[in-house]
Amino acid sequence: MTGAVGEADEELAARAFLSRVLEPGDEVGGRWVRELGPLEVVRRLRGRGAALPGVSGRRWDGLRARAAGADPRRDLDTAARAGTRFVAPGDPEWPRQLDDLGDARPIGLWVRGRPSLRMWALRSVAVVGARACTPYGAHMAAALAAGLAERGWVVVSGGAYGIDGAAHRGTLGAGGATVAVLACGVDRPYPRGHTELINRIAEQGLVVGELPPGDHPTPSRFVLRNRVIAALTAGTVVVEAAHRSGSLVTARAAQRLGRHAMGVPGPATSALSAGVHELLRGDAVLVTDAAEVVELVGGIGELAPARRGPVLPRDLLEPGARQVLAALPGRGAADTAEIARGAQTTPEDAIAKLYELRALGYVERLGDGWKLTRQAVASVRDRADPC
Repeated sequence: MTGAVGEADEELAARAFLSRVLEPGDEVGGRWVRELGPLEVVRRLRGRGAALPGVSGRRWDGLRARAAGADPRRDLDTAARAGTRFVAPGDPEWPRQLDDLGDARPIGLWVRGRPSLRMWALRSVAVVGARACTPYGAHMAAALAAGLAERGWVVVSGGAYGIDGAAHRGTLGAGGATVAVLACGVDRPYPRGHTELINRIAEQGLVVGELPPGDHPTPSRFVLRNRVIAALTAGTVVVEAAHRSGSLVTARAAQRLGRHAMGVPGPATSALSAGVHELLRGDAVLVTDAAEVVELVGGIGELAPARRGPVLPRDLLEPGARQVLAALPGRGAADTAEIARGAQTTPEDAIAKLYELRALGYVERLGDGWKLTRQAVASVRDRADPC
């Protein structure tokens, strides 16, 4: 990889080469790149120099075999024809928060779509969860993503079936910005059933991956992809997840990186919410809508509205009248002296408040006493109902 190209192009090609040879999240390879630089690592892998430390002879031979078939110029040309670019550390588009991954940070990212990845990542939230989600989970993911989009946040997910797909669709439906982080080449949408969705994301947003064009996903690559989702965003929301769900890996990675980890609660009897509930028993924060997410990840003053039940007519009474009303028995009548004692006031004050309450339809006279009207009894029962 020498010739007329500049040093920056040489390093970019070297990183593209290494994305074909090293597995995502390979910390040993990341250390080689940090200590020696990508050009020297490529030179060694091509057999020009001693084997690099930290791996067995068998693994070194395997890396050398991969290196023998790598052609970065071909990968870069293939990517360019597919509307994909390769973004490396040091590039103006590189999201610097990925550097928090240390030696496990991506060698580079293949990016499909027009917007700037760095700019979009600055105000982004991950929404992840179960592939085999329930209708409740799909609804919550879509509603949450749409709410975030309406508030100007970018929604990041993994493009998978279930919660991921619902989050992407909810964002697109709200006219918002979304990023799909794939565990394969960005020119090869996976799962295939989401080809149309991922292509639409590429047209309206961004599709991102560590693997070069044409590369396929594996179980380990899905797990390792999750660290990128966690590092890229300000926080991760898990909507539904069983105890061994990969989305919990994303949330825990977010916690290790100092990001916010959030969970949407589900039914206590649902196995698909068991992992979320376990997360919430730890340091994760319970959220139920986009406003509560933004309160955590947003700037100062982006607070969720205060939550309270409906305002009842009795809530509008002044405190003295409420005390007198509360002093009346639920059944039968009471005289003025008894009501005054219950309200901790004088009989004169109690009688004045009782006439006010009668005018408002809360009490009525019954001989020498006072009783609640049917309207007031219903209001008291509604107020006292713990359900």
